[in-house]
Amino acid sequence: MKIQTVSVFVDDQQRALEFYTEKLGFAVAADVPMGEFRWLTVVDPAAPEGTQLSLEPKAHPAVPPFTDALLEDGIPFFVLGVDDVQAEYARLQGLGVEFMQAPIDHGPVTTAVFSDTVGNLLQIAAFAG
Repeated sequence: MKIQTVSVFVDDQQRALEFYTEKLGFAVAADVPMGEFRWLTVVDPAAPEGTQLSLEPKAHPAVPPFTDALLEDGIPFFVLGVDDVQAEYARLQGLGVEFMQAPIDHGPVTTAVFSDTVGNLLQIAAFAG
């Protein structure tokens, strides 16, 4: 068994697609019209058969209170692993990504937190050793 697809809830699918591909570097895995919305997934271009991230519209009534609470409390929706947080922080800042938390060395892990522009905080993390 493997994780096939996970979802992140977004305010605007097109804006999310642009952010996740142009800023974060993901590649489109699926873009299928589904009425008002799309089945829209992205994937790591180095692992096209890997886990897909669904850019899921916040259409269900339970989603906005959940995602708003995470945002208000400063809790990232998910963590992206990187080799070097400081380098990725600098790269993303150069692309205009807004960080809520600059890189912090926690000993075994270094993290930074940023906005994905569509209603979520995301964290980048690199584990030492």
